Amino acid sequence: MRKMKKTIPAITLAAMMMTGMLTACSGGGASQEQAASPQSSTPATPAGKSKVQFWHSLGGKNGENLDAMIKRYNESQDKVEVVGTFQGSYDETVTKLQQGVAAGSAPDVTMLERAYVQMFADSDVLEDLTPYMKKSNLNKDDFTQGLMGHSVFDNKLVSLPLNRSTPVLHINKTMLDEKGLAIPKTWEDMKKVAEALVVKENGEFKRYGLSMPYDSWYQLAMITQAKGKFLNDQGTSIGFGGGEGAKAFKLLKDMQATGGLYYPPMQDSGNIVNQMFTSGKVGMIFQSTGTIGGISNSAKFEYVTAFLPMDQVYATPTGGANIAMLAGSKNKQAAWDFVNWVMTNPNGAQQFVIDTGYLPFTKKMVESEQIKQLWAKEPNRKVAYDQLQYAVDTNKSVTWPQLNQEFNKAIQAIMYDNKNIEATLDNFKKEAERILKK
Repeated sequence: MRKMKKTIPAITLAAMMMTGMLTACSGGGASQEQAASPQSSTPATPAGKSKVQFWHSLGGKNGENLDAMIKRYNESQDKVEVVGTFQGSYDETVTKLQQGVAAGSAPDVTMLERAYVQMFADSDVLEDLTPYMKKSNLNKDDFTQGLMGHSVFDNKLVSLPLNRSTPVLHINKTMLDEKGLAIPKTWEDMKKVAEALVVKENGEFKRYGLSMPYDSWYQLAMITQAKGKFLNDQGTSIGFGGGEGAKAFKLLKDMQATGGLYYPPMQDSGNIVNQMFTSGKVGMIFQSTGTIGGISNSAKFEYVTAFLPMDQVYATPTGGANIAMLAGSKNKQAAWDFVNWVMTNPNGAQQFVIDTGYLPFTKKMVESEQIKQLWAKEPNRKVAYDQLQYAVDTNKSVTWPQLNQEFNKAIQAIMYDNKNIEATLDNFKKEAERILKK
């Protein structure tokens, strides 16, 4: 039996509990700068044009690229004016969006980190895009299957991919070549290569083999590679029984003890890992595809990317955000005109993808000459797309924010405090079952 839908006050309360939970997988490209309010940043709309408010979470260079896309749309026609407003990180945007829905001041279109889509869909605040797609001769098959896992709920198509990413293995190939080491394809390979790269002098590690940001994204990847699931198929408990979770954490702890793994501090972990990699202090990292551009510009060595190493199978989670229309919008046709243009026009998301490094998410994009030329020039970016054939969505639940918060506590206990792996995961399972019963 399906659970009763959550009300807006209920999900608003949930939002107050979830700050700071999503990092690499949710905040890739999200700036920490403060967002201006929609009122203070909204220019006057030219006479005769419909105004569409679009809230998003991209600051910095990626925000500039998004603004450029919006400008291209506005200049492409004379009926709709889209006003893009940065609302802070993914988490901050979610909180403001919930408050806006409750107050009747939500935007027409919003960017939503993909793991939060279900929470809003469950409250019936997102528009079903199916009829709009049909009128525009679009369907779900036009999109990359590996990126559609957070788009359909209750047989309603409520969001479409936009700025999407996936973790990959980033490699200092120069370093591996100096040691005569091959790019690892399995966990066993990864451990051997990582530990062979370690440099230790006078009892101090000068170089580590592997690193990754503090983020549940990477442990989720490893659990699925061991053929586990974050949630069971019934959605009543954790789905990595039988040792898959313990196996992944044991590998990480064994490598941590030898210098094969450097696990960074929680604060600013992504930047720390990137800087260590580009400065040659670590030979390989698990990181988002969203970092490929920056690493390419900074690396002074032969830099390549590869699939995340497999255990029983290849598997990878996806990250980033989707785009959605709000059911309460008073400008739905104008809002869809913008969304449709973003999805289908080469000057829309396709150019945005080229500019930013996010994944192409339609078959038309993938087959375009522009993307083909990009991949020929930068093959590291094609690796992430090829890996999507192994994409797995393990975190689909309206309780995901709370579950992820508890899973992060387990990661902290194991990776930082050296707590017993089995006991910690057992406690997490009990807490997860309590949350799932609510």
